[in-house]
Amino acid sequence: MGATAAPVSGSPAAEQPVVEPPVPPPPGRSVLGAFDPGRRGVRVLAVVAVLVVLIAGYLAWRSRPHAEPVPPLGSSAPAPTSTASPPGLIVIAVQGKVVHPGLYRLPAGSRVADALTAAGGALPGVDLSVVNLARKLSDGELLLVGAAAPPDQGAGAGTQGGKVDLNTATLAQLDALPGVGPATAQRIIDFRTQHGGFRSIDELRKVQGIGDAKFAQLKDLVTV
Repeated sequence: MGATAAPVSGSPAAEQPVVEPPVPPPPGRSVLGAFDPGRRGVRVLAVVAVLVVLIAGYLAWRSRPHAEPVPPLGSSAPAPTSTASPPGLIVIAVQGKVVHPGLYRLPAGSRVADALTAAGGALPGVDLSVVNLARKLSDGELLLVGAAAPPDQGAGAGTQGGKVDLNTATLAQLDALPGVGPATAQRIIDFRTQHGGFRSIDELRKVQGIGDAKFAQLKDLVTV
């Protein structure tokens, strides 16, 4: 009487397993803190973090503002004066017996005929047969049209003691020399203009069209 009866072996109560209650985590340690990824997991997380940083940096670089090139400021050099020739043009002074003497701007490579046309042509009575109309002009050149030889060439300008001065002779005086036609006479004038005059009669050999034979004809008839 009053004693608790023990379960009899073989009864249903004796065969049931004993279930232990779950053990709570220690105080102060959360469930996330209990998660340990291990050394390999830490490496994977580090690689992922680096990739995220690189991708974010690339996207930031792509979205940066682009600097637009600024054109250089215009030159402060003064504008060319009215006497300066623009590129591709030359300035020619046409004087003498022409309708409109003066300064003319012509395309580079223009010829004497172009300058005469720009000046309105030669005056009536001017003999253009002594003018090389096909000669090319150079910038700053003076084109004198209708220059005639003085009546007395022996004592006139362009001669010294009966000899023709290469530095002062007119086109007609040079044309009158033996073996010298209008074209060669014009080349002699062009040479002295471009080189500041003849320094000796030997420089006559440098003129196109004057060889040794022609120079031998002229050397005793000219002077400087």
